[in-house]
Amino acid sequence: MRVHGSCHCGRITYTAEVDPERVSVCHCTDCQMLTGSAYRVSVPAPRESFSLSGHPKTYVKTADSGTKRVHSFCPDCGTPVYSCAIEDPPTYSLRVGCLDERAELPPQRRIWCRSSLPWSVRLDGVPQQAQQ
Repeated sequence: MRVHGSCHCGRITYTAEVDPERVSVCHCTDCQMLTGSAYRVSVPAPRESFSLSGHPKTYVKTADSGTKRVHSFCPDCGTPVYSCAIEDPPTYSLRVGCLDERAELPPQRRIWCRSSLPWSVRLDGVPQQAQQ
C-alpha cells in the first residue's frame, strides 16, 4: 500500500510502501515517553520505498538491550515521524498518526503489553464527544 505522510506543520513529508498487515501498537515505556501517550502505532516501510523531503532532527535512544535506534522528528513542530536502526536501516518505522491513510491501517498486533497502562486497553465505557 502506498502511503503519504507529513509532520503537523508540513515541513517534513514522505512517501513509502507498507504492508497493512504489519501495523502494530507498542505499549513499551519508551514509546509512552516518546509519544507522550499510552502507546505508539507504527508500520515498517522498506528502505527502498521510503522517500523523505525535509530535514528531521534526530535523537538516538539506546535500549536496555544495547541496541541503538534513531528517532526522527520535525525540528519546528516536534512531530515524531519515524525511527530506524542507527546504521544502514533495512526499514523505517513510520508513525501511523502522521499518514494520510491512517484510517486504513488498523493495528494487527500489540507488543510490550506487560508495560501497558491498564486503562489504555479498554476505553469502551469512557463518554465520547464528537469534538471539544
